[in-house]
Amino acid sequence: MLKTGQPAPDFILQGHDGVINMLSGYKGKAAVLYFYPKALTSVYTEEACPFLVLQDRRFSKNAAVIGVSPDPPEQLIWFIEKRKLPFLLFSDQDPKTAKAYKACGKKKMYRKKYQGILRTTFVIGPYGNIAPVIKKVKVTGHAAEILDTLKSFKKA
Repeated sequence: MLKTGQPAPDFILQGHDGVINMLSGYKGKAAVLYFYPKALTSVYTEEACPFLVLQDRRFSKNAAVIGVSPDPPEQLIWFIEKRKLPFLLFSDQDPKTAKAYKACGKKKMYRKKYQGILRTTFVIGPYGNIAPVIKKVKVTGHAAEILDTLKSFKKA
């Protein structure tokens, strides 16, 4: 697992908007990079919608919220439009980026084991270093925890 203080691995991913993005394109801004297994689920909706608080608190000027999943861009577009999310969702279908961030691994559902995306969030500081890593994300209260971290960047 990546640790606090380490440089965040750069990535090249297609956003739901069709634009190719790189983490290095966000230098000077904090980034909230969160990995989730699948859009269009009730759990993901519960996780994503509280990130609207970050936008409402005007952190969007100083922080980019970036969701990454193995979903194809077409599915992400539909989800963005349905939930009116004002941030980017990236498609990591291979999943190279999730592997670089150690955000995939063994999972179990209905007694079956498989490899999948682990719900993990990385807060990346304006200079490209990983601030906290939140593993095994609990959907409730997640956005508030991120908001507290972003406030510390504003004070620094």
